[in-house]
Amino acid sequence: MNIEIKKLSLDNGEDIYQMLQSIPANENGFVNSVNGKSYKEFKEWLLKAMNNSLQKGVLDGWKVPETTYWLYEDGKPVGYGKIRHFLTDKLLADGGNVGYAIIPSERNKGLGKVLLKLLLQESKVLNVKRVLLTIREENKASLAVALANGGVVEKTEAGKYYIWIE
Repeated sequence: MNIEIKKLSLDNGEDIYQMLQSIPANENGFVNSVNGKSYKEFKEWLLKAMNNSLQKGVLDGWKVPETTYWLYEDGKPVGYGKIRHFLTDKLLADGGNVGYAIIPSERNKGLGKVLLKLLLQESKVLNVKRVLLTIREENKASLAVALANGGVVEKTEAGKYYIWIE
């Protein structure tokens, strides 16, 4: 099994588009805004996501730079994650630095743990030294992934775990 992570590229094509169609639009707080969109809309989204990663400062009071990565297993995209480069007060309360999802057909195989581990490595490259994950209490799988990657629960509030990883 060969696993790798790749940064979003404007050259991404049909394989990424199809993967994004298989991940729900909003599941456990992870937003996949490409689900249900046309291929043309996907290509427009790629440009917007690329620009988001290059953004400086805060837009609209809370939008911070965010970089998207794809997880590949044996050359096939099986999941993706996003890293926010820093947090605003709003994102400290509801969002965190890192979000991730694995396609439903590949879940419960340990890929979430691998993806988060790789995203944590990329976080350090982006100079994010301490990573916050906010995980809904009912999302036991994601909680296990975070704890397996060294996460420490700071608090549980409003139905969410607030987990820090250094």
